[in-house]
Amino acid sequence: MSRLLDFYRGRATDNEGRWLRDLWDWDDDALESVHDFIQWLFPLPEPSQFNPNAPLLTPADVAAFRADASLRANLRRSFERILSFLGFAERPDESIAEGPNFAARTADVWCVPNHNWLRITRILRCLTLLGLEAEARALYACLNGFYQSRKFPIPDSTFRYWSAAVRSGSDT
Repeated sequence: MSRLLDFYRGRATDNEGRWLRDLWDWDDDALESVHDFIQWLFPLPEPSQFNPNAPLLTPADVAAFRADASLRANLRRSFERILSFLGFAERPDESIAEGPNFAARTADVWCVPNHNWLRITRILRCLTLLGLEAEARALYACLNGFYQSRKFPIPDSTFRYWSAAVRSGSDT
């Protein structure tokens, strides 16, 4: 069995001894300052240069997430938590928009390019790979609005990464 699947099923911890439910309960300061959890919440097939102990998403893992509604539900909960961390909220129509804490999150997340923008690339690709394409598209649409309006200093290169993450995930 896959350690990643065991982690997402609540049967095992990550390599630091943290349970998935614990990561969901972290406050925004912890999510901002700790850098070795995102690879567990949003795994990819490629090794992480920031966390060499992170699991690599295998074809069997992808198939399991796509086949198992409970795995996708837990991934969706991870997505909902990270949305709040980014200052977003999901609307009743399932689009993504600025949430009630957006102003409080702007300094850490949106004012200047930073590690959170790399995290967004990972999140978009992971969601697309693991069966939450609609959620990835909704987040991307929100990001596209920011990019098009030039509300924040999102470089063209960053937006290209976000665009490729949504496209490349669906090709895999």
